[in-house]
Amino acid sequence: MSLALPPLRERGEDIVLLAKTFLQRYTAEHGKRNTGLSQHVIRALQDHAWPGNVRELENRIKRAVIMAEGRKLTPADLELGGDYAKYEGMALREARELLEKELVQKALAKHKGNITKAAADLGISRPTLYELMEKVGIKKRS
Repeated sequence: MSLALPPLRERGEDIVLLAKTFLQRYTAEHGKRNTGLSQHVIRALQDHAWPGNVRELENRIKRAVIMAEGRKLTPADLELGGDYAKYEGMALREARELLEKELVQKALAKHKGNITKAAADLGISRPTLYELMEKVGIKKRS
């Protein structure tokens, strides 16, 4: 007898049920207090393609239970939605500008405002960094 079972990505209602089952199992096993899944997690779980099927879901839940600090798991805990979720619905130009601004701000913070080091970290020249800062609205420090 052959039983055809569709991939997890085609069984949206099963994803949440399985995730909750794995959550209960691993919170008990590891003595954690994760009590549930946020609405963002449920949406991210249903939107993910699940190339690894149920095994991937189980592994992500287990890792999240062990590593998560909050009471409810988030998409970041499950490494779903990734950093790109905040760009959803944006035009490419708008998303690119936001990403550029974030990267410049991080590089400047990392190097405590040192333009030369931040530019080198970003792989661009100092003049290009100054142009980029002006474009994305980051003021030069005096």
